[in-house]
Amino acid sequence: MSDPSVLVVEDEPDIAALYAGFLEERYAVDVAETAAEAIDRVDAAVDVVLLDRRLPDGSGDDVLGHIREEGYDCRVAMVTAVEPDFDIIDMGFDLYLTKPVSRSKLLAAIDTLLTRSEYDDLVQEAAALASKRAVLSSQKPAAQREENEAYAELVDRLEDLDADIDDLGESLSTDDYRAMFRDLGEA
Repeated sequence: MSDPSVLVVEDEPDIAALYAGFLEERYAVDVAETAAEAIDRVDAAVDVVLLDRRLPDGSGDDVLGHIREEGYDCRVAMVTAVEPDFDIIDMGFDLYLTKPVSRSKLLAAIDTLLTRSEYDDLVQEAAALASKRAVLSSQKPAAQREENEAYAELVDRLEDLDADIDDLGESLSTDDYRAMFRDLGEA
């Protein structure tokens, strides 16, 4: 079995080289420095994309849109200096990491993303929404969150998913449950 594939999309050559150095022992790493390069290089073989939001020829958001429109089954972590705002709710990423990112945090994020890819659609969606809720909870005051309709919908959807996942869990044996969640960690 080959190493999981990680595409680093980062326009700062020093940062891209640093991330690649962090990852190359454990993963097959490719680097793209522009949105156009990222769109050309992402394909069905890519397992994880580490995506900067600001690129010289466009937005990482556009690259993310392309990935999702094409239906690629890769996990995407936004790794960026862009402070999160409510616009992240409608974005199809799995994790949001604010720079600077340490080696251990980057590796943990990739491990988490690869683990998530093993679970069904309900668990993947719940994990992405929980990540968005967590980043917004840490960056936005409660009053702003409570007033935001998209945030309220995110919380409602997450509650529905939690209920569905609980129902699914009741149908599993103890051994099934342990096997499904043994590697789940926090990024």
